[in-house]
Amino acid sequence: MAAKLSGGGGDRFNVEQNSEINVTPFVDVMLVLLIIFMVAAPLASVSVEVNLPPAVAKSSPPPSKPVYVSIKQSGQLYLGDNETSIDELGYDITKNMGRRDPSKERIFIRADEKVRYGAFMEVMNTLQDNGFYSVALVGRDDSQ
Repeated sequence: MAAKLSGGGGDRFNVEQNSEINVTPFVDVMLVLLIIFMVAAPLASVSVEVNLPPAVAKSSPPPSKPVYVSIKQSGQLYLGDNETSIDELGYDITKNMGRRDPSKERIFIRADEKVRYGAFMEVMNTLQDNGFYSVALVGRDDSQ
């Protein structure tokens, strides 16, 4: 609430109330909201189709003994060249890696392009549940 400290018609010890509305805080809040909406509005448009160019990244050197998990179109799961199941995947990878720290190892996932997304996510979740957080997705190199 605002107070009127000096004015006509009264002495200096008589304080009267100011009944006018202070709109400065209201304008400040509205300007902040306007800026937020101006910044957030372009981010909300994700349905725009864009023909992106192919990304060609320099390949990193492979680890000393890479671990490949392959998913076939039928859903069959392979660790290297050996068939495994989703329930045994964590145990098989840990046994294959020996004493190496799973949080520092990179697992390479090769999947057929027609693999169900759910099957792929099961493999990813199984790897994370067993402590493998560094995952690389292997794709076809069309640069040559």
